[in-house]
Amino acid sequence: MKHGDELNVRLERFAFEGKSIAHVDGLVVFVTGGVPGDETRVRVVKVKKQFAEAVAREVLSPSPLRTTPRCCYAGECGGCVWQHVEYQAQLQFKQEHVRDALERIGGFVNVPVNSTYGSEAVYYYRNKMEFSFGERWIPQRELDRRSQNQASGEAERFALGLHIPRRFDKVLDLEECHLQSERSSRLVNAVRSFCRQEHLTMYSTTTHTGYLRNLVVRESAHTGECMVNMVTSEDRPEVMQRLTNYLVKEFPSITTVVNNITQRKSQVAIGETERVSFGSGFITEKIGKRIYHISANSFFQTNTRQAEVLYDAVARMADLRDTDSVFDLYSGTGTIALHVADKVREVVGIEAVGSAVEDARQNAVSNGVGNCTFLLGDLKEKLTKDTGWLQGRSAPNVVIVDPPRAGMHEKVTKSLLELLPERVIYVSCNPATQARDLKLLCSNSAYSIIEVQPVDMFPHTYHIENVVSVHRQT
Repeated sequence: MKHGDELNVRLERFAFEGKSIAHVDGLVVFVTGGVPGDETRVRVVKVKKQFAEAVAREVLSPSPLRTTPRCCYAGECGGCVWQHVEYQAQLQFKQEHVRDALERIGGFVNVPVNSTYGSEAVYYYRNKMEFSFGERWIPQRELDRRSQNQASGEAERFALGLHIPRRFDKVLDLEECHLQSERSSRLVNAVRSFCRQEHLTMYSTTTHTGYLRNLVVRESAHTGECMVNMVTSEDRPEVMQRLTNYLVKEFPSITTVVNNITQRKSQVAIGETERVSFGSGFITEKIGKRIYHISANSFFQTNTRQAEVLYDAVARMADLRDTDSVFDLYSGTGTIALHVADKVREVVGIEAVGSAVEDARQNAVSNGVGNCTFLLGDLKEKLTKDTGWLQGRSAPNVVIVDPPRAGMHEKVTKSLLELLPERVIYVSCNPATQARDLKLLCSNSAYSIIEVQPVDMFPHTYHIENVVSVHRQT
């Protein structure tokens, strides 16, 4: 087998990152774009000693798990890669993915994993989308139709949309997207039209020149409020004012327009400086009975309605009591802490990002919650060296952790073993690092897993949020 070979294979089961597995002469082949049960023709794109990678080229006999994608960009866009997979099959794979991580990485045996909580909305479920300005990616079929000498003009090169998979220098020019809302798609098209008419330049990741970087749209699922955030490399107030006037006229439902300005070379859509062009500079959202202020750079769960399902699962699995003292580690803007506050005596949240801590404190005040305290600091330091805040404070009965994808630092996990709370609830968007951390937490029989609950926050992607409750062994 070599690069470029085309083979007919039968896809057996799902693997990591939404790929499917086939076997050819004893070699494992990971196939992108297929569905287990497909008989498909694939093109080999990488060959290693122990495995190969391939891309599905033609479905010879479709799997019963395959369905017709709604989006015209399916298979090209990096936004959602599983529209061709029946939703129930997606949920089952995510359950299997969690189980596989716990067994293969965590070393746990026969851990029962609950069926995945599915999302009520499988389209138009995101409250935030980041779109990129950049060089337009042109599909091969379009290139094949062109004459060899046909050149593309500046307008044709201009794109606003999502990066195609594995290409950070090319952008798929989107005219529709089924992830956020129909209003969001219209906004993208309107902003693109304005920028072209104004002859505004795209930021280049190669030369690091150009003005336009990102368009970020945030919408509230409950209030309907809408924020437009333009991320640019320069402060051009006159341009932003013209754009703001245009958008507010065309879309009266827009409640605020902001401009984040950054000269960083990274592609993160966050500015060093922020200007509010229209409105308050934030929108409000509701989870449960709490109201949250969300600014342009605030972290907030991107599937609002499913976030409530997730937080309800956390509260139920924590078996909360009104005498409990709870530590909420990696507390962010305080959404979990505030969601459980009414059920317990007190909650202490710790977060390393200053703006998130300020948002959490403001959210507690605006919701009239008086039993939540939010501390700023790195968890490694707060639990090992800078421990003055622990003096005179009750030891926690419950610890809730919701770390980033990299998981918990080993020192944090070891500190939990020293605190020895009765119950630990581990929320994760990465089952692999979650399984790694749980292996250490449950070492020497200190804790045992009680329940595992996957929650699908992102239909049509292979991503999964997972909640695990562990109890201290007595």
